[in-house]
Amino acid sequence: MLPIGQKFYTRTKHRIQQGKKTAGAWLQIGSPFTAEILGRAGFDWLMIDMEHGPGDIMTLIAQLQAMKGYGVDAFVRAPWNDFVTVKRILDAGANGVLIPYVCTKQDAEAAVKAVLYPPRGIRGVAGSPRAEGYGVGNGDYFPYADQEIMLMVAIETQQGVDNLDQILQVEGIDGIFVGPMDLSTSMGHFGDPAHPQVREAIAAIEEKTKAAGKFLGTVAGGYEKARALYDRGYQYIAVMADGVALSNLAHGIVAQFRKEYGD
Repeated sequence: MLPIGQKFYTRTKHRIQQGKKTAGAWLQIGSPFTAEILGRAGFDWLMIDMEHGPGDIMTLIAQLQAMKGYGVDAFVRAPWNDFVTVKRILDAGANGVLIPYVCTKQDAEAAVKAVLYPPRGIRGVAGSPRAEGYGVGNGDYFPYADQEIMLMVAIETQQGVDNLDQILQVEGIDGIFVGPMDLSTSMGHFGDPAHPQVREAIAAIEEKTKAAGKFLGTVAGGYEKARALYDRGYQYIAVMADGVALSNLAHGIVAQFRKEYGD
């Protein structure tokens, strides 16, 4: 929630518009504690996962509260391209949303309408939710929301790749997020984004997205992989995820212990 007198502002969106690269982390386990830890670490943004993560709106608000004060932008992967859910996410105070499974121009248009107030969109207007200051300080939010909220759509199916030219024509989409695991699986190569056909499709997404003046986003399994993606023009990369990072750390420590001291 904004302090009174502080205008709603999405720093990540402006950094990307200035041509800068950003680094973020994925919050998948629904914990305000990992949100606080990673927010304090200094990432540009954190992505709260409500598609594959266990959290609900109340969990989301707890995570947003935990991140507050660290200067980190909060983005949410919505569970679906549903305007009611998107409205609740934005009213909770998110800086933007990632809409999954966008396959057509109509899907993209629906996503844009969900994040914008009338007359451009269909987002309901209410001064009482958290983003709007619980009825106090609406002037810090309402005049800036449409321009500051950042909208990303995920291209993660062959249909999405086929319709990308039309999707990129939709005004209001800020960036394209490449979902490599879903994309590879939809193309018949289960969980294999390194397959030549998938790599070719991703290269086409990259070329068309940059030509359209949209930014590129995706996930990377570590900083070295992220560096290679930055070099290819990506500006929005999740370089780690809370659950995966903790799991890898724990398994590594246990494996080292067993190696040195046995069962």
